[in-house]
Amino acid sequence: MLGIKRLGLLAALVVVGLAPAAAAQAAAQPSTQDTQYLQALHQVNLAEIVTGNLAQQKGQNQQVKDLGKQFVTDHTQLDQTVQSTAQQLNVKLPSEPTADQQKVVDKLNNLSGAAFDKAWVTAELAGHVQAIQATQTEISQGSEQSVVQLAQDALPVLQAHYDALVALAQTLGVPVPQTSASGTPSPGGSGTPAPGGTESPTPGGTESPAPGGTTTESPAPGTTETPAPSFS
Repeated sequence: MLGIKRLGLLAALVVVGLAPAAAAQAAAQPSTQDTQYLQALHQVNLAEIVTGNLAQQKGQNQQVKDLGKQFVTDHTQLDQTVQSTAQQLNVKLPSEPTADQQKVVDKLNNLSGAAFDKAWVTAELAGHVQAIQATQTEISQGSEQSVVQLAQDALPVLQAHYDALVALAQTLGVPVPQTSASGTPSPGGSGTPAPGGTESPTPGGTESPAPGGTTTESPAPGTTETPAPSFS
């Protein structure tokens, strides 16, 4: 009887010990911010893989081809983490890019040569500005640690892409969004929010490449509660 009582006590202690872990797991629920960021970043990755392949196929400038190849590699790897994280958190991801991202793809499909190169760089600059802003928002406002960590890991990759695009844009004579003192993309400064003007569609819409285009300061991660899901 004593042995049975001891076993019962041990079982009770085990249950008590597991309770905090179970509670912690139950508490690990993504917020609306976390969920929308995962979905938006997934669509970014889908669009970047498509446009990166187009750059390799249709680009005239070798740097465009090389950068497109790098984007495909980086965004494929990034999306593997996005999908894994989403699966763990039971977040359903979209199956295709946004309508605005698809418009960019459609336009690029109809271009070739130097015109393609400039339109591609213009669209990529706009898309990466928005991706960086959304990622900064997740880092500052996200509540689920795994998603925040994903954003922290993604930010330097996106920033490196942006920096490479800026250098390429200068070579091709393509206008670029302004940057803050820290080097963070800051679209909307000095009245030039849309790189390339209004002729080229931007992934986040047809008029401006990034949310908050009327600001004159560097992008504040806390200015929007949710990431823009329509960038590329």
